[in-house]
Amino acid sequence: MKLAEALQERADLNRKIEQLKNRLNNNVLVQEGEETAENPEKLKQELDASIERLGYLMGRINQTNCKTVTDGKTLTELIAEKDVLSLKIRMYKEITGTGSMAAYRVRNSEIKIKPAISVSSWQTEIDLMAKRLRQLDNRLQETNWNTELIE
Repeated sequence: MKLAEALQERADLNRKIEQLKNRLNNNVLVQEGEETAENPEKLKQELDASIERLGYLMGRINQTNCKTVTDGKTLTELIAEKDVLSLKIRMYKEITGTGSMAAYRVRNSEIKIKPAISVSSWQTEIDLMAKRLRQLDNRLQETNWNTELIE
C-alpha cells in the first residue's frame, strides 16, 4: 500500500468514526416498547474495528514519515515545515488585512489612522511563501504516491 492510500484511508476512517458516533448517539435511547433504528451493539463493534484500524494506520504512517527522506529531510520535517509556513501565511494575511483598511477617523476627530507597515511588501512576501507552500505540498504529494507504507 502506498503512503498516499494510507492517508486517504485514515481520512475516510476519521469520517466514518464520526458518523458511527452520531449513529450510536441516535440509537442509545429508545422509548419503552419501541426498538432502535439500528442495533447499538453492532454499531459499537463497527466503531471499535474502525478505531483499531485507524490506530494501526496512524502507527504505520508515522513510522513511514519518520523514515522516508526526500530533499535531505524526513517527511515529518517537511510536514512540520508546511504547517509552520501555512501558519505564517495565515498570520501575515490577517495583519495585511488590518493594514489594508481604508484610513478612518477616530470619534469624529481629525486623527487619521494609516498603516505602519508596507502592505505591498508584506503581500509580496506572502506571495513568495504561498509559492513555496505549493511546491512543498506538491513534493509531499509526489513522495506519498511513490512511497510504500512501512508494514
